[in-house]
Amino acid sequence: MNKTYQKKHELWLSTLFASFAINDETIKSRLYDFSQIAFRHMKWLGEQTLENGENYNYDRSMVLLKRNTVFEIIEALKNEIKAFHSFYPDNVLGKRIKTDDIYLLEYLSEVLSKEENNKEITAFNMQRKWEDRELEQSQIDALTLFLFDESYKEYELILIYAYMQARTKNILQFNVFQDLVDESHFHLKSFGNMMAKLGILALPRELHEMTYVVKDLDKFLVDGIAEEEAAKVMCKELSDAITDEKLSKFFDFINYQENYHIELMKKLL
Repeated sequence: MNKTYQKKHELWLSTLFASFAINDETIKSRLYDFSQIAFRHMKWLGEQTLENGENYNYDRSMVLLKRNTVFEIIEALKNEIKAFHSFYPDNVLGKRIKTDDIYLLEYLSEVLSKEENNKEITAFNMQRKWEDRELEQSQIDALTLFLFDESYKEYELILIYAYMQARTKNILQFNVFQDLVDESHFHLKSFGNMMAKLGILALPRELHEMTYVVKDLDKFLVDGIAEEEAAKVMCKELSDAITDEKLSKFFDFINYQENYHIELMKKLL
């Protein structure tokens, strides 16, 4: 069962990062929706694993290969979904996951049937240019560092909060963890798309078990508040440093959201 969970974890990431890499807004949006379905599959698989008296972890063995065209990304994703077929559980949940995956395969085949969809992928070109606007190199460097740090942090938080949510019977904790997971999904989506625009799209590093197996909730929350405070400082510094008004306002927006994340964690304390 843990192998099934691992493969679905990897498929979630593959679908998510395919959505980041592709520029076409329609395909990007549909793939992101499918990635959210894959994450729900992870949630349900995790719950079923625990109900069976087993456990799961966040180990993974995937790599994010640098593809040059939309069709290369779509073909690789199709092959990964097909390879998952042997991991479906033989139960109602397995049937649900299978039918979801079949529909995703149909959508991917539809994308591949239209040659006009086969555009160049620029998410891995390392050009580090922000759209058609000129940013100073120091601003690009600061933005690059921020995005690598924060994309890992949001990926980490999604998995930690989901792991804790699956193990709590406390309704307040469950609801707060859900809010924090949802917020981190939005931040990861925002930062992933920004990394792709800069040509620096990359997977966050793998989590060590000591990161998400939380034995002292109070300490975790106190440390988490401190981490959110540090993220707020980084957002403010980046907002002040970047001369592009649209980008600067975006980081102010993220900064204000971090304020509420802190309040949610204080509620748990």
